Amino acid sequence: MPKKQKKTKPLEIVRHAHKISELMLGKKALDIKIIDVRKITTLTDFFVICTSESGPQTRAITDHIHEQMKKDGMKAWHIEGYENLEWVLLDYVNIVVHVFSRESRDYYDLERLWADGHISQVHDEK
Repeated sequence: MPKKQKKTKPLEIVRHAHKISELMLGKKALDIKIIDVRKITTLTDFFVICTSESGPQTRAITDHIHEQMKKDGMKAWHIEGYENLEWVLLDYVNIVVHVFSRESRDYYDLERLWADGHISQVHDEK
């Protein structure tokens, strides 16, 4: 029988989205944004998006998020794009993480597609 996943509280989801953005900052990701889509779709609650400057950096960002979230008890339901490192998607059900190369981010322009959501820019506090 499949293991039942515990229900995540809304405040926890918000905290996890911000933690993911901090993990991105820790690996020098660029142009980090959190898009709150709770009021416009049932697909997920948040998108956390960043730009990477190279394949190795994309791998480092992705691995860091995956490992740290697993330590916090959040295992990705699905990971896609890790082979090519142009656009890696980590699906945590309530949060979908997108790590883009600059070209892929410009091409797919998720901020425009989800412009009706609340978009927050994440900055390094330093």
